[in-house]
Amino acid sequence: MKSFSIRPAQPDEAGLVLAFIKKLADYEKCADEVVADEATLYQSLFVEHAAHVLFAEEDGTVVGFALFFYNFSTFVGRKGLYLEDLFILPEKRGRGYGKAMLKHLAQLAVAQNCGRMEWICLDWNESALSLYRSIGAIPVDGWTVQRLTEPALKQFA
Repeated sequence: MKSFSIRPAQPDEAGLVLAFIKKLADYEKCADEVVADEATLYQSLFVEHAAHVLFAEEDGTVVGFALFFYNFSTFVGRKGLYLEDLFILPEKRGRGYGKAMLKHLAQLAVAQNCGRMEWICLDWNESALSLYRSIGAIPVDGWTVQRLTEPALKQFA
């Protein structure tokens, strides 16, 4: 029987975090958008603590990751947990690991007195959307994601 566990990423694993980010970007068909490097991730995650990373392991081998941070909802008046990335290796999907990661994150959110947990999902990712509906997540209709990328951000600033 396979053993499964979830654990926080360690400072010496910034390269592994980057590898999973690149795998996710490949899956989402946007690999050319990854500009992060190991040093930047190390600084952001393990020095500044701007976000947190969890690894999913099967028999001691990392098979997935989740990157999240805390935001704040003025409407709820409390912080929330924002899931930026969740990725399970394609050959390890269908074993409940993604759902286990979501449950673990939900437990963290409850323990941290978060008012909600949010994330975005590509509209073509039917398997992920199906999983999210199965746990009670609902789409937020009427809202669209807006983004200023670094060049536009600097120009506007």
